Amino acid sequence: MAGNARQIITAAQQAHARGVRLLLTPELALCGYPAQDLLLRPAFIDACDDALKTVAHETAGLKGLYLVVGHPVRSALPACAQEEGWRRTQPVLHNAASVLFEGRLLQRCHKRELPNDQVFDERRYFVPGENSAVFDLEAAPGERVRLGLLICEDAWHEAPVRAALAAGAELLLVINASPFHAGKGGERERIMRARVRATGLPLIYAHLVGGQDELVFDGRSFVLAADGALAGRAPSFEPALFDCRLSRQGPGWQIDAHTAPEHDPQTELWHALVLGLRDYVQKNGFSSTLLGLSGGIDSALVLALAVDALGRERVRAVMMPSPYTAAISCSDAREMAARLGVRYDEIDIAPLFAVFKAALAPLFAACAEDSTEENLQARIRGTLLMALSNKLGGLVLTTGNKSELATGYCTLYGDMAGGFAVIKDLAKTEVFRLARWRNAHNPCGGVATPIPERIISRAPSAELRHNQTDQDSLPDYAVLDAIVERYMQDDQSPASIVAAGLDRAAVEQVVRLLHGSEYKRQQAPLGIRLTHRSFGKDWRYPVTSKYLS
Repeated sequence: MAGNARQIITAAQQAHARGVRLLLTPELALCGYPAQDLLLRPAFIDACDDALKTVAHETAGLKGLYLVVGHPVRSALPACAQEEGWRRTQPVLHNAASVLFEGRLLQRCHKRELPNDQVFDERRYFVPGENSAVFDLEAAPGERVRLGLLICEDAWHEAPVRAALAAGAELLLVINASPFHAGKGGERERIMRARVRATGLPLIYAHLVGGQDELVFDGRSFVLAADGALAGRAPSFEPALFDCRLSRQGPGWQIDAHTAPEHDPQTELWHALVLGLRDYVQKNGFSSTLLGLSGGIDSALVLALAVDALGRERVRAVMMPSPYTAAISCSDAREMAARLGVRYDEIDIAPLFAVFKAALAPLFAACAEDSTEENLQARIRGTLLMALSNKLGGLVLTTGNKSELATGYCTLYGDMAGGFAVIKDLAKTEVFRLARWRNAHNPCGGVATPIPERIISRAPSAELRHNQTDQDSLPDYAVLDAIVERYMQDDQSPASIVAAGLDRAAVEQVVRLLHGSEYKRQQAPLGIRLTHRSFGKDWRYPVTSKYLS
């Protein structure tokens, strides 16, 4: 909390030195978003209150600066919540924004629309506000501007925006913590453009940036002119003081602001993954990372991401060949590690595998070899990586993708063993696309062409038995990923997916595997959310269920 307060104070001081009159911080900037059940602890809310007092005290000397700070606040249960039959055992909280002026509380806004879908669970913690917050800002001696303040979801609904207009607002201010998924930036601008055109008011949208557990917030704050045209946009995936100058031009406004370029989809995904990984590692105090490098596409992509996010000094790769590992897998892994300059080790697991099989032989005497022996290899590797993590430190990065996690093509306590699943929400077909994209681009100024071409062009294989490929037991990944997207992300029925032209047998197989693997996913490490529905906060299915439609 003290660190968040200090960042806000420093930003206010820098903004004031640049002549800024109004500084917006994102939604719940003082405590972070989402704070989840920390909000249920009275001491946490006390700390928020104390931090707000610190911000007010430390910015009191910044003459003429209006500062909007997002934070939770205790309050009485509002009438609208009483009418809806709300029952609460903990103190009533609002998702709030305070307008400070020279250290004094000028106005406070309570969020009205509380999202409770996708990754959101705000009605667990907050009650809705009732009134719009409209306040006057003295832009110059004798000249005042009336500003309407909204918190995130409020601007996605017409009623709060129209209430601000009815209260005399001349400009709309929106502070936000809107989690990233592919295409979300454009969606935000489209929705806000509709609000602007409906009211005829310019809009300033201040957005959070950073990684928080599985969520990434992409920044990309923006300003819209009164006709809905984009007047300025902040950079994506990096914190910044984004300056915007507004001046009256007759009945309208002249807006001067820089417009950062919009990323293409692959660039956007790469930066989201890099930011999510970097912030998870650094904010949780890990000094280094390690991963199992197999010579395959998934671990290669994770290694490239880790080096771009953290630098080669904080990444270690371990190759653990088994009797079924192809010689080219070892040579490709060595080449990639050399290209990136990371610490690289090899541990031959063949002797360990033989010991395990010998120990189990009396119990397995009447059984033929099957996936048990395959899983043993994965679990030996997981044990070795966790031993290195325990002894030497470092966070183990798992390398499984969304396609594998959906179908259970992964091993509990084996390749699923680790602390952070970087590409957990990246489908296999997207893994290949992103690997080729990274070889053709260098977005973080790191190593050019980090992934050997043969790793990308080879048929994917777990190499847990002779001549194995993924498609021995799974549909082609293009088909599999299309089914997962339609069924898991878009809630389409198996019948409608078949009607769209996908193979019935493949659809039935994938749906059956998806539901049968839920017990694995609920034991998987968290990973970065990239789509509008990931196997995380927004996927809540029971393990014990036979429903397959």
